[in-house]
Amino acid sequence: MRFNISSNALSSKLMSLAKVINSKNSLPILDCFLFEVHNAQLTITASDSENVMQTVLPLDMCEGEGNFVVNNHTIIDAVKELPEQPLTIDINYDEWKMYITYQNGSYNFPIQNADEYPKAQPVSDGATVISIDAVVLLNNITRSLFATAQDELRPVMNGIYFDLTNDALAIVASDGHKLVRNKNFTIKSDAPAAFILPKKPATLLKTVLSKDGGDITIKFDERSAEIDYSEGKLSCRLIEGRYPNYNSVIPQNNPNQITIDRKSLIGALRRVLPFASDSSQLIRFNIDGGTLALNAEDIDFATSARESIACSYAGQPMSIGFKGSSLVEILNNLDSDDVIIELADPSRAGVIVPSTQPENEDVLMLIMPMLLND
Repeated sequence: MRFNISSNALSSKLMSLAKVINSKNSLPILDCFLFEVHNAQLTITASDSENVMQTVLPLDMCEGEGNFVVNNHTIIDAVKELPEQPLTIDINYDEWKMYITYQNGSYNFPIQNADEYPKAQPVSDGATVISIDAVVLLNNITRSLFATAQDELRPVMNGIYFDLTNDALAIVASDGHKLVRNKNFTIKSDAPAAFILPKKPATLLKTVLSKDGGDITIKFDERSAEIDYSEGKLSCRLIEGRYPNYNSVIPQNNPNQITIDRKSLIGALRRVLPFASDSSQLIRFNIDGGTLALNAEDIDFATSARESIACSYAGQPMSIGFKGSSLVEILNNLDSDDVIIELADPSRAGVIVPSTQPENEDVLMLIMPMLLND
């Protein structure tokens, strides 16, 4: 079997697929890529047994069809340093070897039989199907990933929750201290359904989804999901279990509202945060009139910092404490110029929303308060 392919096209696809492969695998064959040549197309697959990612490349010239597996480090090292040029790849099944010929030289290395390579389990026939714009999904995943937990006791918190209802698709992440909820009102269903996408496939999607748009199809059942995007497909095992009722922790009546420049607040938090206690990272908010005062203090090291920022405030004077690093993360994952911080009282969560919402969406972030010792 012989085929030609662009060196850059092959290298870029291999580099993105390599992120699926674990550094240590229970099965040696999972250290390899699966190559399948059929109908003048090359399909490359990478797997860690729970996540299977595929990409398809058209071939300029192709003689014969077949499949094989090749070690991921070997082939990536062979092609990643090559400048853009056509490669001729010959597969010799008698020797089980791969020969790559390029402009000024050649490589050859062993390949293996593809029969042992694990196949992705297809989702069931009664699966739920969602269609979502690539840019919308990319933005939602990017906004949510930072809020996922690393909790061995509650694995459901370690992923991104997709909650399809009759009025919207909510994409949610929370670690119990902070929460992100993205609602998309263009996607809804009379038959409610939900799944929890683990962190690894969510991170993989973030690296491969195109900012050029196009529709993504997500097909899922109780155990697994298949996500078809413009340049390939990701199949993954889902986190099983019941996600907590996230709506119940979002306070509904928040009469005290701060409207403030997002970047100014991030800058001020970064300046005072080094003077807060390392263990708590507590920042005290004192809000009164058109001024927000940030206070940080570390009694153990006798350090403190204070900074005031102009804001628009409708509500009663209030002091409330937040974990500074979590607040910076939340603000960094919003992209509006101004944010609105909605507060009820010092014991209830603060709700943070962008001053202008994306079209047909509702983005909300939440941070739990910290106890203040007056």
